[in-house]
Amino acid sequence: MDQFREPYLQMPNDYTGKMPFYLTYPMPNVYQTEKEYERDMERMKELYPRRMKELLAYVEEECDKMEYEGSMMYDEYPDRVLLYKVSADIYDKAVPLEQTEHRRGRRRDRDLMDVIQVLLFDEMHRRRGRRRRCCQRWW
Repeated sequence: MDQFREPYLQMPNDYTGKMPFYLTYPMPNVYQTEKEYERDMERMKELYPRRMKELLAYVEEECDKMEYEGSMMYDEYPDRVLLYKVSADIYDKAVPLEQTEHRRGRRRDRDLMDVIQVLLFDEMHRRRGRRRRCCQRWW
């Protein structure tokens, strides 16, 4: 046995009593970790190609409009049709009409539409996670 160890600081192996209050509810620094997530995300967004940054600005603007209590962004199962409509609206804002007039009937570029949807879903996922982590009600 180590003579420098103090036995009153050691919990016995068969201890079944109550834990001290200060150990039952540790207070994690949630806001500090959320700031770190945000800084890391901003650093990663700086690495996006120029065109993706432009599209992301439209996506973030649309997500800002949807960020309110009861929004479809925070539904457990968001509606696929409404998300497609939001993506189409972003496409219409992002792609000027002159670029699409040379095509028949103003059809959307499927690849660009897919990229917009991926950016939208990723941004929504990030915001839903932030809300889940930071805006929990404890009552």
